[in-house]
Amino acid sequence: MIKYPILSFAFILVISLKGSAQEGNIDVKQIIPFELTDHNNIAVEAVINKQDTLFLMFHTAASSVTLTTEAIKKISSIEWNAEGEVNSWGGASNARYSASNEMSIGALSYDSISIWETRNSGPGTDGKFGPNAFEDWVIEIDYESQQIILHKRLPDKTSGFTKSSLRSGDGFMFLSADSKISDSVYTNEFLIHSGYGGTILYDDAFVAKSKIGQYVEITDERELKDSYGNTVKTKKGKLPQFNLAGVRFEGLPVGFFEGAIGRQQMSVLGGDLLKRFDIIINAKRDTIYLRPNSLKELAFSDR
Repeated sequence: MIKYPILSFAFILVISLKGSAQEGNIDVKQIIPFELTDHNNIAVEAVINKQDTLFLMFHTAASSVTLTTEAIKKISSIEWNAEGEVNSWGGASNARYSASNEMSIGALSYDSISIWETRNSGPGTDGKFGPNAFEDWVIEIDYESQQIILHKRLPDKTSGFTKSSLRSGDGFMFLSADSKISDSVYTNEFLIHSGYGGTILYDDAFVAKSKIGQYVEITDERELKDSYGNTVKTKKGKLPQFNLAGVRFEGLPVGFFEGAIGRQQMSVLGGDLLKRFDIIINAKRDTIYLRPNSLKELAFSDR
């Protein structure tokens, strides 16, 4: 969950347009293949400055293009010419960035983008980019076929999905869902966070209000590192019931912090839950459509 002071994407130039068109009802499509990694991240091939081919994580809660320090060692096309402050899970850090670069993803090309150096990304990826790369497009994520499908209008298939409202702000998208803890049901807002490989990570205020640590079986305690190496400690427990878009999950492994009120200000919904749905997000980023897919019955990973 990184906030950067400089907007990455100056504009998008569409190199080729693929799809079908009907008079007065045009849906132009772009199909971008991805790999669903073992850590439940979306890895997309990208070319930087027409020279360096890398795999970037599509991170629904990222606002800029970043490359890891390790990836930077392998490439030569970027000139690092500035430094700024970034904020992430564990606190503020300084990072260098390159102010003007080209990038292509599939048939889309981007000009004059800033690229930031970061320490970490999803395992097996060289960095990340966010939904602002697909500004003005409807975003469909098909985890079964491992494709991001971009539409210029909302596809007809949404009639078979559950429609829910999104709250968008500062490049983040938030979705409401229900958690059952003891005999109480809590409705809470979750940041859609495809960069987090687990299921749910609760915010500190929710943890204090629900007293989840008293009511769920604690199965694990571990440390997480954010993109800049800051460490935060989490607990994991089994949630009796979680309801998202009319789909109920039982015995869901969830994470939370205790004793660090104010550090985790947002609850997050991660890749181990997201991958169990076909997802369509409208161009205004105020509506999401969800439909369970065949991955719903997979065992949850130990993230």
